[in-house]
Order: sequence, then C-alpha cells, then structure tokens
Amino acid sequence: MGASARLSTNVLGAGQLAPGGMWEGDLYLRGGGDPTFGSASFIRSHYGGEGATVSALVAQLVRVDGIHHVTGSVFGDESYLDSLRGEPYSGYAPDPFLEGALSGLAFNRGATGSQHGPHAPAAYAARELWATLKSDGVTIHGSPGAATTPAGVTQLAQVQSPTIAQLLGLMLPPSDNFFAETLVKDLGARYGGAGTTSAGASVVHQTISSLLGIHPHVVDGSGLSESDLTSPYQVTDLLVELAPTPIGAVLRGALAVAGHTGTLAERMRHSGAAGRCKGKTGTLTGVSNLVGYCQSADGHLLAFAIFTDGIATATAHTLQDHMAITIADY
Repeated sequence: MGASARLSTNVLGAGQLAPGGMWEGDLYLRGGGDPTFGSASFIRSHYGGEGATVSALVAQLVRVDGIHHVTGSVFGDESYLDSLRGEPYSGYAPDPFLEGALSGLAFNRGATGSQHGPHAPAAYAARELWATLKSDGVTIHGSPGAATTPAGVTQLAQVQSPTIAQLLGLMLPPSDNFFAETLVKDLGARYGGAGTTSAGASVVHQTISSLLGIHPHVVDGSGLSESDLTSPYQVTDLLVELAPTPIGAVLRGALAVAGHTGTLAERMRHSGAAGRCKGKTGTLTGVSNLVGYCQSADGHLLAFAIFTDGIATATAHTLQDHMAITIADY
C-alpha cells in the first residue's frame, strides 16, 4: 500500500438533490476497511484523536452538499470485507482477544449496540450516521439498516483514515490485534481478490517469499493462531532486509520503545536498552517472543529475534530483557 496510503469511508447517494436541500432517495455509508472509523470521542480516548469521524462526514453532507432532508433512509455497507467477525484462532467467530468485531464498516471497533443479524456492525454504523445527521438538524424519513450499495450512486462525502505509517504507530506499540486483522483483510481486498483473512495472509506470504526468499506459514494478521509458523532466523532476515529501506524506517519508527512506550513501557527501564531497543512482543499461552532492533553501544543497528516456548511469561520476559540489554551494550 505504501506508507502514505489511506483507507476511505464514503457516503454515497442513490437519488438526487432537489431544491431546498432535499435528498430524494437513500444514503449509503460504505466502509473501506478503516479500523479507526468511529465517533470523535471514541477516537480521542482510544487513538489520541487520530482517526476518521462520523461527524466529519455529516459536516460535509450538511455544509458542503447542503442536505437538510432525506426522503429515504441510511444504510450501512460492509461488503468491502467479508462479514466474519473473528480470525482463524477463534474459528472466525467473535473473539475477545481482538477487542472488537471485524467488519469492512467497523464503527468504534465494530460495535453493534442493540443491532442484531449478520450485518449488525454495518447497521449500527448506519444508525450512528443517521443519529448524527438528525442531531445536526437533518430530517430523515426512513429508518437505518444494512444493505449493499447499488450501482449508479453519487459520492457525497468521504473521510480518510490516518496514513498506513500512522496506523502502524497505533497498532504496533500496544500490539493491537483488531488493527492487524483488519489490515490483513485490507491487503486481501486490494491485492488478493477478496477481503478475507486467507486472501490477505496469502498476499503477505507471497510478498515476503518473492522479495526475500523466506517462507513463513502465515494464516492471519495478528499471530493469534498457533498455525502461524516461522523461525527467529526468518524474522531476523526480514528485519535485516527491511532496515535500509524507506519502509524499514517507517517500521522502526512505529515499534514500541524499551522502557518508554507500548508493551515495552515497563520493561528494560533504567538500562542500556531503554530508548535504544525497539521491538514487537508476541504472547500466547506458553509462548512469548520479542523481536526488533537495538542501536548498540558501538553504533551499529542490530536486528534480533528471541522466541521462548514452554516458559512462564514473566520468566520469558526477564530472559528476553537481559538478552536485549546485552545486545544494546555490545
């Protein structure tokens, strides 16, 4: 996608704008796989204000398009991605480890409120747009729901996600599984022929294999599945190859910083690794990994990957931290 790419959420109109600000027809809120889309308050509390808001869409519809009445209704369209709410680890069922429900139109991480049915996240997003429009003085005749956008519609409003680089900065430090699983579906939708986990995982595998000649077994975006298989050697090969590239610089800038941020904020504090080692943690039952980069004492940038299996997580963290500190002090 590139570091500067963004994901779009659109309002499309089936009908026409009549005099007096009357939209004669229906409005469709079509998701584009943006994991940040939601209310301004949610985005402030969860992402530090970085994200695409429903209020920005309403501002465009009312103040730019001049819509004050809608004769039809508002529908949410999540068809950009499939409607499976989980990932392989959960058998694609809703998974609490995601801290959200996957959707091509996920409002506030796929909240559903009182909505039910196979497209509840899309219906909830439509209700939020409907309610925000009404709070801005727009009258709407119909009730919100979920539907696929028909052909021949007119684009009326659009909000864009933070850049991919910014999304990595939101995803990697806290180890956000919801972002990771959404983005891998986005890869599938854009490059793999379908907005599915398997299509996106195939894009990841094929890209890494063709560019680097390594062959990890990738089944998801988050690493929650124990069917994901690779080795420390493959991970360090990946990190070394990426390091001198522009994407490598983006990756290093987005990783958690030892002793300072994300999942490493409380680790390696007051050591030679603090501020000089950046990494990504990975934790399953009985498994704890740490991979990343350290700026060593002699000025070299060193890539590392530490996999620990069958060891209590606290003990594994202690071992990983001492190894990273040794690398930083090298």
